[in-house]
Amino acid sequence: MIRDRLTLGLLLLGMALVLGACGERTIQAPEERLTVGVLLGGNEDDKGFNEFTLKGAQEAATELGLEFVYFASPSVNNYEQLSEQLIAEKPSLFIAVSIPDAGSLAQAAQRHPEIKFALMDQAYFPGFGCAETVTDCYSPEGGLSNVTSLLFAEDEVAYLAGVLAACMSESHTIASVAGREYPALVRFVTGFQSGARSVKPEIVTLNEYLPSFDDPALGEAVAQGFINEGADVLFAVAGNSGNGALLAAQNARVMAIGVDVDQYHSYPEVRSVLLTSAMKNVDVAAGSAVRDFAAGQLIPGIRTLTVANGGLSLAPYHDWEEKIPADCKANVEEAEAAIKADPTITGAKP
Repeated sequence: MIRDRLTLGLLLLGMALVLGACGERTIQAPEERLTVGVLLGGNEDDKGFNEFTLKGAQEAATELGLEFVYFASPSVNNYEQLSEQLIAEKPSLFIAVSIPDAGSLAQAAQRHPEIKFALMDQAYFPGFGCAETVTDCYSPEGGLSNVTSLLFAEDEVAYLAGVLAACMSESHTIASVAGREYPALVRFVTGFQSGARSVKPEIVTLNEYLPSFDDPALGEAVAQGFINEGADVLFAVAGNSGNGALLAAQNARVMAIGVDVDQYHSYPEVRSVLLTSAMKNVDVAAGSAVRDFAAGQLIPGIRTLTVANGGLSLAPYHDWEEKIPADCKANVEEAEAAIKADPTITGAKP
């Protein structure tokens, strides 16, 4: 009986193979490989925000076996053109960095619902790339349900930088050299000034917003002007333009604070004057976005990294570890605890 069943089974299997050979075959198309595209609004080797965002995204894409392409747009004038060129590459995920025109990216997201967009340091809200009548820019009604904004509470880490700057300042005048007047940069400046005034209410806080993130000569000139006005601590938050400000501090031998990454490592030429850096873990944020996208877990809306969740922090003091007085270090530690308890003390708008 068993032998008969086995013979019958083999006969049926043979017939199925013959019929399959003679009939139509269903051929599965090879699975399309996902592509990550990055568009930088500035130079790719700025020793800061752009460079490390690119690094984090590229490393994650390589790790996951994804295709990777990027364009860098040092000029604001050709950002939209390069955006269209990147879209022509048919990326599955489009990471936009240092966006000069939020409206054009919003329109691109609406035109290309098949592409996921991750926007570094920019959030859409009514009046800023989203219709005034729309309250939720990330809903289907808002036309941006394929967009995730990766934000940082810059004001929190800048507040810590301001506390340190004010405590270290002997001239009672400090300055910040900032990039274009985007919300993220305004949060940096506001937090820095608020932190400084929490230590010395009468301290003079100078600031200038620059038209470009990639003009180190301009950053150096503006910083030198502040030094001439008596500033003895400079906070550089302007990308490659900010590197020029750090160079001015180095040449004048005044204290400085870097931004985005630990610039002690990324810009060693200014180590001797660098107190610390107000770090945003942009490489981690970009890499996480790529990994979540590949796993189908990149949810539209806003992600915010804070001091409390470890998304921002001051870099080590490095060469200044023994030079910074204990009371200044204690002030920073107390300010960090205060921010975790009540982030609104920075005075920045949400």
